[in-house]
Amino acid sequence: MTVDHEMIAEDASNGDRVTPTDEVSTATMVGYAVAGIAVVGWFLFGWLVQRQGFIDSVGEAAGTGFALLLIVSVIGTVRRSRR
Repeated sequence: MTVDHEMIAEDASNGDRVTPTDEVSTATMVGYAVAGIAVVGWFLFGWLVQRQGFIDSVGEAAGTGFALLLIVSVIGTVRRSRR
């Protein structure tokens, strides 16, 4: 939360006002939906096709989801630092 306040203070000194509630683009929302469907599909593939246990499939899908969240976080940080 401190980082957002510092960003707003820095941008306000330049005359630009950036709020943390900027709109999310449609392409980003479509990407999130595709990633969510892919994680659910990965879970179902492991559970029903490969016949591994339910808990193993949940763990594998959760790990994939967390990896995707980490990638999105790193990309967002890099894009924000370039502004």
